[in-house]
Amino acid sequence: MSYTNYPSAGSNPEQAAPKDSRKLVYGILIAALLGTWGYIVYDKSKSSETITQLQTQYSNVDSARNVVQQEYNEALARMDSLTGTNMQLQGQLGERKAEIDKIKAQIKQELSKKDANLASARSMIGQLNGKINDLLTQIEQLKAENQQLTVTNQQISAEKDTIASQKKVVEQTLVTTQQEKAHVEDVGSTLHASNINITGIDVKGSGKEKSTTTAKRVDVFRISFELDENRIAPSGSKELYVCVYSPDGTPITIPSNGSGSFQTRDEGEKVFTNKVVVDYEQGKRIPVNFDWKPEGGKYQTGNYKIEIYQNGYKIGEGTKSLKKGGLFG
Repeated sequence: MSYTNYPSAGSNPEQAAPKDSRKLVYGILIAALLGTWGYIVYDKSKSSETITQLQTQYSNVDSARNVVQQEYNEALARMDSLTGTNMQLQGQLGERKAEIDKIKAQIKQELSKKDANLASARSMIGQLNGKINDLLTQIEQLKAENQQLTVTNQQISAEKDTIASQKKVVEQTLVTTQQEKAHVEDVGSTLHASNINITGIDVKGSGKEKSTTTAKRVDVFRISFELDENRIAPSGSKELYVCVYSPDGTPITIPSNGSGSFQTRDEGEKVFTNKVVVDYEQGKRIPVNFDWKPEGGKYQTGNYKIEIYQNGYKIGEGTKSLKKGGLFG
């Protein structure tokens, strides 16, 4: 008997073998798998793109923050430069600096935030730069004023030096003038003697006096003169030095009677015969007289010279001639 896998023409259709559907299932599964992988690849691609975009955005934000931070740092550097070279800011521009410090604090606070508002920070940096520019303008103005003050001070110093020099000249001139004035007053206050007279006196045993020109009869010289009026010399005690010279030119001195030496203005040291102290009254004529007796008792014949000094100057002089007397002289 033979068997076959094919139905016969006359066989019943309901009894035919069922059709194989595995290929269809496999196809559907493969299609689904491919779709899943495609979605995964697509989704991954989208995620990568999103990450890239986020990274770009973050980079842009970070770059913007860096730019703002850089602007802020530059503003701070300008501010430090100003305050570092201008110590006057502590006083003259203190209020302006306080405003700047306030803005600096606000910017620093904003930049320290994770989600910092960079636009606000940049606006405040603009305000900061504006304040700094105003401060710089004021500083330049102060510098100009200081330069002008320096020039003015130099001019004043030069004028002061000139005035000091002129003052020194004036003071020296004043000293010279005062010295000259003092000299003129000193010379002007020196007294002058006039009407100088030398009289030889013969003293008798009875005490009676008689004038004489005979040398051997003269017992004393009576010297008299007048001090003229002087409206410069002050009233008071005046010392007069009287120098008497014998006919041979020798000074007549008796130390025991008060003779000595004194200093003159023009002739150096001189020997005086007698010193007379006079109570002088300003503007009045004062008479002076005194007697002088020779040491040997008698005077020689010849011409006797007398000089009167006061204040170191010679104020008068005179002469007296004594002659021989009698038949035998």
